[in-house]
Amino acid sequence: MATDQDQRKGLSEEELQDLVSSSDAGARNPVGSVGLFLSIVAITWSVFQVVLASPLSNQILPGSVVNNSRQIHLAFAIFLAFMAYPAFKSSPRDYIPIPDWIMGFAGVFIALYGYFFYDKIVNSGGLADDIDKWFALAGLALLFEGARRALGPAMAIIAVIFLFYVFYGSSTIVPDVIRWGGASLKKAMSHMWITSEGVFGIALGVSTKFVFLFVLFGALLDKAGAGNYFIKMAFGALGHLKGGPAKAAVVGSAATGLISGSSIANVVTTGTFTIPLMKRVGFSSEKAGAVEVASSVNGQIMPPVMGAAAFLMVEYVGISYVEVITHAFLPATISYIALVYIVHLEAVKNNMPTLGNRVVSMGRTIGGMAAFFVGFAALCYGVQYPVRAISSALPNSGLILSALVFLTYVALLWVASGVADLEADDPNAKEVELPVVGEIYKAGLYYLLPIIVLVYFLMIEQKSPGLSAFWATMLLFVILLTQRPLKSVFRGESALFERFKDGVVDLLQGLVDGARNMIGIGLATATAGVIVGTVTLTGVGQVMADLVEFLSGGNLILMLVMVGLLSLVLGMGLPTTANYIVVSSLMAGVVVQLGAQSGLVVPLIAVHLFVFYFGIMADVTPPVGLASFAAAAVSGGDAIRTGFVAFFYSLRTVALPFVFIFNTDLLLIDVGWAQGILVFISASIAILVFTAGTMGWFVTKSRIYESVLLILIAFVLFRPDFFMDRVQPPFADVPPAALTQAIEEAPAGSEMRVVINGPDFDTSELRDTTIVLSIGDEAPADRLATTGLSFFAEGDDLALDEPAFGSPHASALADYDFYGDEFVTVKEVLAPQSQLPKELMFIPALLLLAFVYMLQRGRARRVIPQGEAA
Repeated sequence: MATDQDQRKGLSEEELQDLVSSSDAGARNPVGSVGLFLSIVAITWSVFQVVLASPLSNQILPGSVVNNSRQIHLAFAIFLAFMAYPAFKSSPRDYIPIPDWIMGFAGVFIALYGYFFYDKIVNSGGLADDIDKWFALAGLALLFEGARRALGPAMAIIAVIFLFYVFYGSSTIVPDVIRWGGASLKKAMSHMWITSEGVFGIALGVSTKFVFLFVLFGALLDKAGAGNYFIKMAFGALGHLKGGPAKAAVVGSAATGLISGSSIANVVTTGTFTIPLMKRVGFSSEKAGAVEVASSVNGQIMPPVMGAAAFLMVEYVGISYVEVITHAFLPATISYIALVYIVHLEAVKNNMPTLGNRVVSMGRTIGGMAAFFVGFAALCYGVQYPVRAISSALPNSGLILSALVFLTYVALLWVASGVADLEADDPNAKEVELPVVGEIYKAGLYYLLPIIVLVYFLMIEQKSPGLSAFWATMLLFVILLTQRPLKSVFRGESALFERFKDGVVDLLQGLVDGARNMIGIGLATATAGVIVGTVTLTGVGQVMADLVEFLSGGNLILMLVMVGLLSLVLGMGLPTTANYIVVSSLMAGVVVQLGAQSGLVVPLIAVHLFVFYFGIMADVTPPVGLASFAAAAVSGGDAIRTGFVAFFYSLRTVALPFVFIFNTDLLLIDVGWAQGILVFISASIAILVFTAGTMGWFVTKSRIYESVLLILIAFVLFRPDFFMDRVQPPFADVPPAALTQAIEEAPAGSEMRVVINGPDFDTSELRDTTIVLSIGDEAPADRLATTGLSFFAEGDDLALDEPAFGSPHASALADYDFYGDEFVTVKEVLAPQSQLPKELMFIPALLLLAFVYMLQRGRARRVIPQGEAA
């Protein structure tokens, strides 16, 4: 955290790097033999993870190592945590005290306890004995201390509170609503440490299998020089526009977010260049820092790499990684479009000057950038056809394709050798010469190759994320080792061996950086496993559902607000990944359940993205947002004010989750290509109009009623169904007794809503749940059988038998008591009826937008010269 003096003057480059390292990779960096030893440990961890992700891992590594890879992963993380992170601010940083060595090696042994005593644990059925329980308890204590050092005290405190709840949940001091029977030490330690339900659960498994490779990929790509290339390209494209440095900061941070994986590192990496230039054209210190914070933090929501949370969603939601990033694409894209528009409006409002004397067309710039992204996507998609042709026509196609990729890399490197290597610019120079895209783009085209390989394997081949990152990382190994010597050859230079040594050093340093960047993530996922384990052991998730339902009065919007506030509060002390794990474990099922009771079918992926979006605000939200403090340290502004401005700039990140919960078209769920394009266009217009409404400026300064109208227009564009459903309801009430007939008469491809009422299995209280019956192409007489539901008449009611295990609606109805005194009955049937396209509501919305535009356009012409209007 910067002092007042630091905030006024800004920090030096060395101090900024220390801020990043202390937050992300550990503030301690001993030299000499100890430093060499720790570097070897970090490199060993990286190499182990690469081998583990390779297609030959089962041939290279013993089966016991593969089966216990989570334990090995945690052993590396916990050891390096005690080595890299001092216990206190006053602790030494240039050497490692003896107690830290002891705790580090003890942590390694206990993390590997399940590996050393694997046979004993398997034979006991995963139940801890009197010796196991004490080792497990010591392991939790060491894990919490490592998490405290690497992540701050909040994570450890929350985990300890949950652990106390496991032991003392039956105490009279615990409120009745969350009281439970409690667990013995042996039972709790079996659950938390010995089995895969707690620390070594899904979250740590995802960190082991997927996250490490992506973090390492980013570290290697940055070490290769891609970060500086992306920043220069962004400034070359946008730097000369009005508010250009801020627009370049947004685009550059989006690209750098692919590399760093850390919002704090992103702020410092791009901010040291962008923030001074933003201040130079008129942004205040706080606004310049806030733009960088909002841009950097949003890097975590941008596919195809979304940090650890995306991989956790794959496991928690049960869908493929491709589906996750498909659903996340549109909200992330329009969020960045809005951020570019925010800084444009700030520049227009304050009539900021441009940098340099080059005249640049906004239309040509936008068109050029759009053409680049479309071309890049088309390249990633189109490369599948020659690849498949080669694979089907030639034997050993893998070797041939690898050779073709290498030859492409050599060709692009030859092109790059024809221009000067890119050097970092000085933003404080008296005369700022912004780069020209046409002159510098050749210098780093080969950096796109690993990204193309990653996207190709993820999206086209649909390989696992771990295997996709493995092949992209292998290409980066080649690039780091060969780019310097090959450039020397192409340029006719000598000192070939020295350039190769430089490449080896870059590779080794990238391996070290990747491992150090993973320490916090590894400990966060392990510690969060204690919270997840508490939920599964105690059943507190159902209690939380009852509590939230009581506090919200069953109102879904109020409940979503409460979930968002919980994420923000926890985000003040937890990193994004840990925050997401905790809140989604507690609340995701609750939102789906209460949504069903309210008649709204909420897809589980929508809830997880909702939690994730609020979780990324962890690094923004005052008073603790670390990214805001990092930006203030660069800008010399006030950290708290920077955080509040960044939060204001991030309002669209707060609003979007509420929108896509109620309009899942934004997540491209069950949306075809034509409708998807329409959704993208309408959502882009909506987010721009919402931004104009909240910023108080459209063509000129908005009056209050104009801002209200703009926000209303945005709402109509985001939720056209809200108004169309009131003009022409999409469903008609059908008597429950006529359900079978309604199913037979419903058109194929439609959906029918059925409200089920019955006694809760635990409380015996009556409650409602809405299920969706999808009408297929079967013969009308066979449709009811495909639903897996069986009905029978009970007096005037239509009662429901318990669905068979594994049938489509068995899980949704699992909490009902089908064998009690009260029957589970059909309360309401909503059959689909014809409705005009909801998109017709766009017409009055756009007409109203045109009306506001004309009002402001006329006023702008009277106030300022026509050429200066936005």
